[in-house]
Amino acid sequence: MNKFIITAALLAGFATTAAQAESLSQKNISLAEANSLAQEAIKSCTANNYQVTVTVVDRAGVIKAVQRTDNAGPHTVKASEMKAFTALSMKNASGKVMEAAQNNAGAQNLRDIPGLLLLAGGLPVKDGNEVIGAIGIGGAPGGNLDEACAQAALDNVKR
Repeated sequence: MNKFIITAALLAGFATTAAQAESLSQKNISLAEANSLAQEAIKSCTANNYQVTVTVVDRAGVIKAVQRTDNAGPHTVKASEMKAFTALSMKNASGKVMEAAQNNAGAQNLRDIPGLLLLAGGLPVKDGNEVIGAIGIGGAPGGNLDEACAQAALDNVKR
């Protein structure tokens, strides 16, 4: 009986070790792409005289690139980061997350999750259907305008 228990325990240990040994392969946004997105977004926004900050985060929500125009308000730094984080976390445009929270009683508590900002201006960055990062912009005179600059950057930086 003891030999049976020891053998079963050893086999269970081998199975657990084998399962833990498998590695996970994921796509992620590169520094070059993050910088290109930030530059394109700044170009799009400044063409309309918007003073903004652009933040690009990787698939883990860690900041990869930040650019701030000379006259962007100090609040735009954190706002752009939070919009990017929201788009990444929800795998959706931050403006759509805002709309869901406004129109769906079951989603209203999203506004209470630390790190989320329910304003338009954040968009996920995708490789195919996989979200590999996100871009967030703060500072234009309306979240829809922030989002338009983010979309222009995504359109101009081809994968």
